[in-house]
Amino acid sequence: MEHRKVMHAEQMAYKDRELIIEGPLPAEVLSRLSLHPDLDAFRRPSEQWKALIEIAELDEGRIIATRDGETIVGYITFHYPDELERWSEGAMEDLVELGAVEVADEYRSLGLGKRMINIAFAGEQLENTIVFATEYYWHWDLEGTGLNVWDYRAMMEKLMKSVGMVWFATDDPEICAHPANCLMVRIGKDVPIDSVERFDRVRFKQRFMY
Repeated sequence: MEHRKVMHAEQMAYKDRELIIEGPLPAEVLSRLSLHPDLDAFRRPSEQWKALIEIAELDEGRIIATRDGETIVGYITFHYPDELERWSEGAMEDLVELGAVEVADEYRSLGLGKRMINIAFAGEQLENTIVFATEYYWHWDLEGTGLNVWDYRAMMEKLMKSVGMVWFATDDPEICAHPANCLMVRIGKDVPIDSVERFDRVRFKQRFMY
């Protein structure tokens, strides 16, 4: 399958300078940038920076980033699901996970998450892809935002819905472990019906068990 990657960029005024929101960024561009030290939700910034470069090198990998000068202050990742997760069991070339969404503390409340996710879907580049996101409350920065689990979930749902992602049911044990967890999905208009059916079989593994 062809993984369509169409570069888009926009500027946003911030204090006395311009932020650049752009992507999907190739690995060679990312390698010339640095990661803001506050971007440590998943691993240390130096390790996360290397992970972003590795994702960008993948055929299906996408990094959408916001940079302040030469420093990345926010990013979104897209990649195939981890081989240890149930979502990889269908071995689907057109199923891609919207993984990490992270913005440095100083740059929150600027709407960067929405700007980045809209750039990711711009130009119909993901219309041949099923994009999914698994939202687990234990990954959320409840302390830093001051939100409770339900307000944080509402915020994430609003972000995903801005590009047409909607809530999908599943019997995945991790998602079912807490009522605030959820599966958000967008099925591109060029995705074949057999891929949708394969994804349904991954979503529900217990439907025929009594």
